Amino acid sequence: MEQDRRVALVTGGARGIGRAVAARLERDGWQVVVADREPTEGVPGRFVRVDVADEAAVQALVEGIAGAEGRLDALICNAGFMIRKPIRALSLAEWHAVLGTNLTSAFLLTRAAEGMLRTARGAIVTIASTRAHQSEADTESYSASKGGLLALTHALAVSLGPDVRVNCISPGWIDTKGEALRPEDHAQHPAGRVGRPEDVAAMAAWLVGPESGFVTGAEFLTDGGMTRKMIYAE
Repeated sequence: MEQDRRVALVTGGARGIGRAVAARLERDGWQVVVADREPTEGVPGRFVRVDVADEAAVQALVEGIAGAEGRLDALICNAGFMIRKPIRALSLAEWHAVLGTNLTSAFLLTRAAEGMLRTARGAIVTIASTRAHQSEADTESYSASKGGLLALTHALAVSLGPDVRVNCISPGWIDTKGEALRPEDHAQHPAGRVGRPEDVAAMAAWLVGPESGFVTGAEFLTDGGMTRKMIYAE
């Protein structure tokens, strides 16, 4: 029956990694709710336009799922964006905007959805970044948000267990826009290629599924091995 199908909420699910996660879960038989600021053509599942950094909007989103789908088994916190500029030029409003969407939204969503997730003995997956561990210049707000998301993940895993499992995926270079990639872009990765959104989606599908039942509080680096590679200037 339709009401017995597992339900997943994917934030930032209209494009990129989030869209790939939503499509994979829908293909696996889930009912999918996609939350994003802006819709795009052919979004999987039921689309809800929402700013996940807004407390009232998040509460309304979760209440809408309770009313329409009647349950929530998985929450994938994927919404995020970067403002890249020198710290001297980064305004406090820009700092707050990045942390609000990338980090605070995961807190708001989990707090609002805790009841349904506990009832379902569900799972949460946060999408952080390898930038939680290493940085390029002028990425302070983004890196801070992703580092905070990694810490929030293991805190939630302890607080919500054993009812709800919480894990983190930290992608590296994922080609979300169909870039014109060079052979050397692929070759620098120990895995031999730049990542695809489907690589992250496959990991997320496993983490919200039954086969990962003994996994919680963990981070999964999905970066083709780049964070384990020593790089020296020639």
